Amino acid sequence: MSYKRSTVFPSLPCWTKLQVALLSIGCDYVRRPDGTLNRRLVSLVDFKAGPNPNPVCGIRTADVTLDPVRGLWIRLFLPASDGGAGRAALPLVVFFHGGGFAFLSAASQEYDAVCRRICSELPVAVVSVNYRLSPEHRFPAQYDDGVDVLHFLESKDDVPGGDVLRDFFEAADLSNCFLTGDCAGANIAHHVARRWTAGERPSQGRIRLAGLVAIQPFFGGEERVDSEIRLPRGPVVTTDRTDWLWKAFLPHGATRDHEAANPEAATTDLGESFPPVVVMVGEFDPLLDWQLKYFRSLRLRGKEAEIIEYAGAIHAFYLFPDLRRSGVLIEDLRGFILRETHRPKQGGAVDAAAT
Repeated sequence: MSYKRSTVFPSLPCWTKLQVALLSIGCDYVRRPDGTLNRRLVSLVDFKAGPNPNPVCGIRTADVTLDPVRGLWIRLFLPASDGGAGRAALPLVVFFHGGGFAFLSAASQEYDAVCRRICSELPVAVVSVNYRLSPEHRFPAQYDDGVDVLHFLESKDDVPGGDVLRDFFEAADLSNCFLTGDCAGANIAHHVARRWTAGERPSQGRIRLAGLVAIQPFFGGEERVDSEIRLPRGPVVTTDRTDWLWKAFLPHGATRDHEAANPEAATTDLGESFPPVVVMVGEFDPLLDWQLKYFRSLRLRGKEAEIIEYAGAIHAFYLFPDLRRSGVLIEDLRGFILRETHRPKQGGAVDAAAT
Protein backbone atom coordinates (compact mmCIF):
# COMPACT_ATOMS: atom_id res chain seq x y z
CA MET A 1 0.00 0.00 0.00
CA SER A 2 1.07 3.57 -0.49
CA TYR A 3 0.38 4.48 3.15
CA LYS A 4 1.29 2.99 6.50
CA ARG A 5 -1.45 0.85 7.99
CA SER A 6 -2.83 2.11 11.25
CA THR A 7 -5.32 1.10 13.90
CA VAL A 8 -6.03 4.71 14.90
CA PHE A 9 -9.27 5.65 13.18
CA PRO A 10 -9.47 9.00 11.42
CA SER A 11 -11.49 11.82 12.91
CA LEU A 12 -14.95 12.03 11.37
CA PRO A 13 -17.34 15.00 11.24
CA CYS A 14 -19.89 14.83 14.04
CA TRP A 15 -22.84 14.20 11.71
CA THR A 16 -21.00 11.39 9.91
CA LYS A 17 -19.94 9.89 13.22
CA LEU A 18 -23.56 9.88 14.40
CA GLN A 19 -24.75 8.28 11.14
CA VAL A 20 -22.12 5.57 11.38
CA ALA A 21 -23.06 4.85 15.00
CA LEU A 22 -26.77 4.60 14.21
CA LEU A 23 -26.06 2.38 11.19
CA SER A 24 -23.94 0.05 13.30
CA ILE A 25 -26.47 -0.19 16.12
CA GLY A 26 -29.31 -0.77 13.69
CA CYS A 27 -27.47 -3.51 11.83
CA ASP A 28 -26.79 -5.39 15.06
CA TYR A 29 -30.22 -4.91 16.58
CA VAL A 30 -32.26 -6.28 13.67
CA ARG A 31 -30.31 -9.54 13.37
CA ARG A 32 -31.93 -12.50 15.09
CA PRO A 33 -30.06 -15.45 16.67
CA ASP A 34 -31.79 -17.86 14.27
CA GLY A 35 -30.13 -16.20 11.26
CA THR A 36 -33.15 -14.17 10.13
CA LEU A 37 -33.76 -10.43 10.10
CA ASN A 38 -36.53 -8.42 11.71
CA ARG A 39 -37.69 -6.81 8.48
CA ARG A 40 -40.27 -4.66 10.29
CA LEU A 41 -37.52 -2.96 12.28
CA VAL A 42 -35.35 -2.70 9.18
CA SER A 43 -38.14 -0.83 7.39
CA LEU A 44 -38.33 1.72 10.20
CA VAL A 45 -34.72 2.84 9.69
CA ASP A 46 -34.37 2.32 5.93
CA PHE A 47 -35.73 5.64 4.69
CA LYS A 48 -36.94 5.54 1.10
CA ALA A 49 -36.92 8.06 -1.75
CA GLY A 50 -39.55 7.88 -4.47
CA PRO A 51 -39.05 8.31 -8.22
CA ASN A 52 -39.56 11.68 -9.90
CA PRO A 53 -40.50 11.66 -13.60
CA ASN A 54 -40.37 15.46 -13.50
CA PRO A 55 -36.83 16.83 -13.03
CA VAL A 56 -35.51 17.38 -9.52
CA CYS A 57 -32.12 19.10 -9.44
CA GLY A 58 -31.74 18.28 -13.12
CA ILE A 59 -32.41 14.52 -12.82
CA ARG A 60 -35.47 12.52 -13.81
CA THR A 61 -36.09 9.05 -12.37
CA ALA A 62 -38.58 6.27 -12.94
CA ASP A 63 -39.13 2.77 -11.53
CA VAL A 64 -39.67 -0.17 -13.89
CA THR A 65 -40.87 -3.56 -12.63
CA LEU A 66 -39.27 -6.56 -14.34
CA ASP A 67 -40.77 -9.36 -12.27
CA PRO A 68 -43.41 -8.55 -9.63
CA VAL A 69 -43.39 -12.11 -8.27
CA ARG A 70 -39.79 -11.89 -7.08
CA GLY A 71 -39.84 -8.12 -6.55
CA LEU A 72 -37.22 -7.41 -9.20
CA TRP A 73 -37.30 -3.81 -10.38
CA ILE A 74 -34.94 -1.06 -11.49
CA ARG A 75 -34.75 2.68 -10.99
CA LEU A 76 -33.68 4.72 -14.02
CA PHE A 77 -31.75 7.99 -13.64
CA LEU A 78 -31.42 10.37 -16.58
CA PRO A 79 -30.22 13.98 -16.85
CA ALA A 80 -33.21 16.15 -17.70
CA SER A 81 -31.40 17.68 -20.68
CA ASP A 82 -30.90 14.30 -22.38
CA GLY A 83 -33.18 12.03 -24.31
CA GLY A 84 -33.81 14.32 -27.27
CA ALA A 85 -32.98 13.51 -30.88
CA GLY A 86 -29.46 14.30 -32.00
CA ARG A 87 -27.93 14.31 -28.53
CA ALA A 88 -24.79 12.31 -27.84
CA ALA A 89 -25.49 8.96 -26.22
CA LEU A 90 -24.60 8.62 -22.55
CA PRO A 91 -22.50 5.79 -21.10
CA LEU A 92 -24.69 3.38 -19.15
CA VAL A 93 -23.96 2.61 -15.49
CA VAL A 94 -25.72 -0.46 -14.08
CA PHE A 95 -25.47 0.02 -10.32
CA PHE A 96 -25.82 -2.60 -7.57
CA HIS A 97 -26.29 -1.18 -4.08
CA GLY A 98 -24.40 -2.37 -1.02
CA GLY A 99 -25.71 -3.73 2.26
CA GLY A 100 -24.10 -7.14 2.64
CA PHE A 101 -26.70 -8.81 0.36
CA ALA A 102 -29.24 -8.39 3.20
CA PHE A 103 -29.94 -4.67 3.64
CA LEU A 104 -31.08 -1.58 1.74
CA SER A 105 -32.56 -1.20 -1.75
CA ALA A 106 -32.48 0.88 -4.89
CA ALA A 107 -35.02 3.17 -3.19
CA SER A 108 -32.96 3.71 -0.03
CA GLN A 109 -32.20 7.40 0.36
CA GLU A 110 -28.44 6.79 0.49
CA TYR A 111 -28.37 5.00 -2.85
CA ASP A 112 -30.92 7.18 -4.55
CA ALA A 113 -28.69 10.13 -3.65
CA VAL A 114 -25.51 8.40 -4.84
CA CYS A 115 -27.02 7.43 -8.19
CA ARG A 116 -28.34 10.96 -8.67
CA ARG A 117 -24.87 12.30 -7.98
CA ILE A 118 -23.24 9.88 -10.42
CA CYS A 119 -25.85 10.64 -13.08
CA SER A 120 -25.46 14.39 -12.68
CA GLU A 121 -21.72 14.83 -12.22
CA LEU A 122 -20.36 12.41 -14.82
CA PRO A 123 -22.96 12.55 -16.61
CA VAL A 124 -24.27 9.07 -17.41
CA ALA A 125 -27.53 7.15 -17.60
CA VAL A 126 -27.94 4.98 -14.51
CA VAL A 127 -29.88 1.77 -13.89
CA SER A 128 -30.05 1.00 -10.16
CA VAL A 129 -31.00 -2.64 -9.54
CA ASN A 130 -33.36 -3.65 -6.75
CA TYR A 131 -32.29 -7.28 -6.36
CA ARG A 132 -33.61 -9.85 -3.87
CA LEU A 133 -32.11 -9.89 -0.38
CA SER A 134 -30.76 -12.59 1.90
CA PRO A 135 -31.40 -14.52 4.07
CA GLU A 136 -34.82 -14.90 2.45
CA HIS A 137 -33.09 -15.33 -0.92
CA ARG A 138 -29.65 -16.90 -0.94
CA PHE A 139 -26.95 -17.40 -3.56
CA PRO A 140 -27.33 -17.22 -6.54
CA ALA A 141 -30.59 -15.19 -6.46
CA GLN A 142 -28.81 -11.81 -6.46
CA TYR A 143 -26.59 -12.81 -9.39
CA ASP A 144 -29.60 -14.17 -11.29
CA ASP A 145 -31.37 -10.84 -10.83
CA GLY A 146 -28.37 -8.91 -12.12
CA VAL A 147 -28.05 -11.06 -15.24
CA ASP A 148 -31.80 -10.77 -15.87
CA VAL A 149 -31.54 -6.97 -15.77
CA LEU A 150 -28.95 -7.10 -18.55
CA HIS A 151 -31.26 -9.37 -20.57
CA PHE A 152 -34.07 -6.84 -20.04
CA LEU A 153 -31.87 -4.03 -21.32
CA GLU A 154 -30.94 -6.13 -24.33
CA SER A 155 -34.58 -6.81 -25.17
CA LYS A 156 -35.91 -3.24 -25.20
CA ASP A 157 -36.26 -2.55 -28.92
CA ASP A 158 -39.63 -0.82 -28.97
CA VAL A 159 -40.27 1.36 -25.94
CA PRO A 160 -43.59 3.20 -25.50
CA GLY A 161 -43.23 6.91 -26.06
CA GLY A 162 -43.85 9.86 -23.80
CA ASP A 163 -42.06 8.81 -20.61
CA VAL A 164 -38.72 8.55 -18.88
CA LEU A 165 -38.32 4.94 -20.05
CA ARG A 166 -38.48 5.93 -23.72
CA ASP A 167 -36.07 8.83 -23.22
CA PHE A 168 -33.74 6.61 -21.21
CA PHE A 169 -33.34 4.07 -23.99
CA GLU A 170 -32.87 6.84 -26.53
CA ALA A 171 -30.10 8.36 -24.44
CA ALA A 172 -28.29 5.32 -23.00
CA ASP A 173 -25.40 3.81 -24.95
CA LEU A 174 -25.59 0.06 -24.36
CA SER A 175 -22.26 -0.41 -26.15
CA ASN A 176 -20.58 1.43 -23.27
CA CYS A 177 -22.03 -0.31 -20.22
CA PHE A 178 -20.27 -0.15 -16.84
CA LEU A 179 -21.24 -2.59 -14.10
CA THR A 180 -20.79 -0.73 -10.83
CA GLY A 181 -21.43 -1.44 -7.18
CA ASP A 182 -20.18 -1.00 -3.66
CA CYS A 183 -19.64 -3.65 -0.96
CA ALA A 184 -21.96 -6.59 -1.78
CA GLY A 185 -23.07 -4.69 -4.88
CA ALA A 186 -19.50 -4.79 -6.20
CA ASN A 187 -19.43 -8.54 -5.54
CA ILE A 188 -22.67 -8.87 -7.54
CA ALA A 189 -21.28 -6.70 -10.35
CA HIS A 190 -18.23 -8.98 -10.59
CA HIS A 191 -20.25 -12.19 -10.71
CA VAL A 192 -22.72 -10.74 -13.22
CA ALA A 193 -19.80 -9.77 -15.46
CA ARG A 194 -18.30 -13.23 -14.91
CA ARG A 195 -21.49 -14.98 -16.02
CA TRP A 196 -22.30 -12.55 -18.83
CA THR A 197 -18.88 -12.85 -20.48
CA ALA A 198 -18.65 -16.60 -19.89
CA GLY A 199 -21.63 -17.41 -22.07
CA GLU A 200 -24.88 -15.89 -20.77
CA ARG A 201 -24.97 -12.88 -23.09
CA PRO A 202 -26.73 -13.11 -26.46
CA SER A 203 -24.41 -13.95 -29.35
CA GLN A 204 -25.44 -10.78 -31.19
CA GLY A 205 -26.15 -8.66 -28.14
CA ARG A 206 -25.95 -4.88 -28.02
CA ILE A 207 -24.53 -4.64 -24.50
CA ARG A 208 -20.77 -4.27 -24.40
CA LEU A 209 -19.26 -4.33 -20.94
CA ALA A 210 -16.79 -1.46 -21.15
CA GLY A 211 -15.74 -1.60 -17.50
CA LEU A 212 -16.35 -2.88 -13.99
CA VAL A 213 -16.21 -0.52 -11.02
CA ALA A 214 -15.74 -2.39 -7.72
CA ILE A 215 -16.08 0.07 -4.83
CA GLN A 216 -14.84 -1.58 -1.62
CA PRO A 217 -16.04 -5.00 -2.84
CA PHE A 218 -17.33 -7.56 -0.35
CA PHE A 219 -15.14 -10.67 -0.56
CA GLY A 220 -13.99 -13.00 2.18
CA GLY A 221 -12.71 -16.40 3.20
CA GLU A 222 -12.15 -18.72 6.10
CA GLU A 223 -8.77 -17.27 7.04
CA ARG A 224 -8.46 -14.01 8.95
CA VAL A 225 -6.53 -11.49 6.92
CA ASP A 226 -4.50 -8.65 8.40
CA SER A 227 -7.13 -5.94 7.88
CA GLU A 228 -9.74 -8.03 9.75
CA ILE A 229 -7.30 -8.60 12.61
CA ARG A 230 -6.25 -4.95 12.63
CA LEU A 231 -9.80 -3.56 12.42
CA PRO A 232 -12.12 -6.15 14.00
CA ARG A 233 -14.69 -3.59 15.13
CA GLY A 234 -15.20 -1.40 12.11
CA PRO A 235 -16.29 1.31 11.77
CA VAL A 236 -19.41 0.16 9.84
CA VAL A 237 -18.00 -3.29 9.09
CA THR A 238 -16.98 -5.78 11.79
CA THR A 239 -15.87 -9.40 11.48
CA ASP A 240 -18.92 -10.48 13.48
CA ARG A 241 -21.26 -8.73 11.03
CA THR A 242 -19.52 -10.00 7.91
CA ASP A 243 -19.45 -13.58 9.23
CA TRP A 244 -23.21 -13.34 9.83
CA LEU A 245 -23.85 -11.84 6.39
CA TRP A 246 -21.90 -14.56 4.60
CA LYS A 247 -23.77 -17.24 6.55
CA ALA A 248 -27.07 -15.62 5.59
CA PHE A 249 -26.14 -15.41 1.90
CA LEU A 250 -24.16 -18.54 1.02
CA PRO A 251 -25.80 -21.93 0.46
CA HIS A 252 -26.55 -23.82 3.67
CA GLY A 253 -23.41 -25.60 4.83
CA ALA A 254 -21.04 -23.62 2.58
CA THR A 255 -17.90 -22.01 3.99
CA ARG A 256 -16.59 -18.55 3.22
CA ASP A 257 -14.20 -20.15 0.72
CA HIS A 258 -17.20 -20.63 -1.59
CA GLU A 259 -16.66 -19.19 -5.08
CA ALA A 260 -19.15 -16.40 -4.36
CA ALA A 261 -17.03 -15.12 -1.48
CA ASN A 262 -13.38 -16.07 -1.89
CA PRO A 263 -11.75 -13.76 -4.46
CA GLU A 264 -9.33 -16.40 -5.70
CA ALA A 265 -12.20 -18.78 -6.48
CA ALA A 266 -14.37 -15.94 -7.82
CA THR A 267 -11.83 -15.02 -10.48
CA THR A 268 -11.57 -18.44 -12.13
CA ASP A 269 -13.19 -19.14 -15.51
CA LEU A 270 -13.44 -15.49 -16.55
CA GLY A 271 -14.47 -14.94 -20.15
CA GLU A 272 -12.06 -13.46 -22.68
CA SER A 273 -14.18 -10.33 -22.90
CA PHE A 274 -14.25 -9.78 -19.12
CA PRO A 275 -14.04 -5.98 -18.84
CA PRO A 276 -11.29 -3.77 -17.37
CA VAL A 277 -11.71 -3.36 -13.62
CA VAL A 278 -11.03 -0.54 -11.21
CA VAL A 279 -10.99 -1.55 -7.53
CA MET A 280 -11.50 1.31 -5.06
CA VAL A 281 -10.37 0.63 -1.49
CA GLY A 282 -10.11 2.48 1.83
CA GLU A 283 -7.37 2.35 4.47
CA PHE A 284 -9.76 1.72 7.38
CA ASP A 285 -11.92 -0.94 5.75
CA PRO A 286 -11.70 -4.34 7.48
CA LEU A 287 -12.30 -5.87 4.03
CA LEU A 288 -9.21 -4.17 2.60
CA ASP A 289 -6.95 -7.22 2.33
CA TRP A 290 -9.71 -9.27 0.69
CA GLN A 291 -10.09 -6.48 -1.85
CA LEU A 292 -6.35 -6.56 -2.50
CA LYS A 293 -6.58 -10.33 -3.01
CA TYR A 294 -9.35 -9.74 -5.55
CA PHE A 295 -7.25 -7.20 -7.45
CA ARG A 296 -4.18 -9.43 -7.47
CA SER A 297 -6.20 -12.47 -8.53
CA LEU A 298 -7.52 -10.55 -11.53
CA ARG A 299 -4.02 -9.56 -12.55
CA LEU A 300 -2.64 -13.06 -12.08
CA ARG A 301 -5.34 -14.33 -14.44
CA GLY A 302 -4.32 -11.86 -17.10
CA LYS A 303 -7.18 -9.42 -16.65
CA GLU A 304 -6.81 -5.68 -16.88
CA ALA A 305 -7.21 -4.19 -13.42
CA GLU A 306 -6.12 -1.15 -11.47
CA ILE A 307 -6.51 -0.17 -7.85
CA ILE A 308 -7.16 3.24 -6.31
CA GLU A 309 -6.41 3.72 -2.62
CA TYR A 310 -8.06 6.30 -0.37
CA ALA A 311 -5.95 7.01 2.68
CA GLY A 312 -7.95 7.54 5.86
CA ALA A 313 -11.18 6.22 4.30
CA ILE A 314 -13.62 4.00 6.20
CA HIS A 315 -15.97 1.44 4.66
CA ALA A 316 -18.81 3.14 2.74
CA PHE A 317 -17.05 6.52 3.00
CA TYR A 318 -18.38 7.70 -0.33
CA LEU A 319 -21.99 7.53 0.92
CA PHE A 320 -21.18 10.49 3.17
CA PRO A 321 -20.90 13.62 0.98
CA ASP A 322 -19.37 15.67 3.80
CA LEU A 323 -16.25 13.48 3.59
CA ARG A 324 -13.83 15.06 1.11
CA ARG A 325 -12.72 11.72 -0.30
CA SER A 326 -16.25 10.94 -1.46
CA GLY A 327 -15.88 13.71 -4.03
CA VAL A 328 -12.45 12.38 -5.02
CA LEU A 329 -13.99 8.96 -5.68
CA ILE A 330 -16.65 10.48 -7.95
CA GLU A 331 -13.90 12.22 -9.92
CA ASP A 332 -11.95 8.96 -10.19
CA LEU A 333 -15.10 7.21 -11.38
CA ARG A 334 -15.58 9.90 -14.02
CA GLY A 335 -11.99 9.47 -15.19
CA PHE A 336 -12.30 5.68 -15.51
CA ILE A 337 -15.56 5.86 -17.46
CA LEU A 338 -14.28 8.58 -19.80
CA ARG A 339 -11.12 6.59 -20.47
CA GLU A 340 -12.88 3.30 -21.15
CA THR A 341 -15.79 4.69 -23.15
CA HIS A 342 -15.34 3.81 -26.82
CA ARG A 343 -11.87 2.43 -26.18
CA PRO A 344 -11.19 -0.60 -28.40
CA LYS A 345 -11.03 -3.83 -26.46
CA GLN A 346 -7.48 -5.01 -25.89
CA GLY A 347 -6.52 -8.65 -26.00
CA GLY A 348 -3.69 -10.48 -24.39
CA ALA A 349 -2.42 -10.72 -20.87
CA VAL A 350 -1.24 -7.90 -18.67
CA ASP A 351 1.80 -7.98 -16.48
CA ALA A 352 0.73 -10.25 -13.61
CA ALA A 353 3.60 -9.03 -11.49
CA ALA A 354 2.33 -5.45 -11.44
CA THR A 355 0.66 -4.23 -8.26
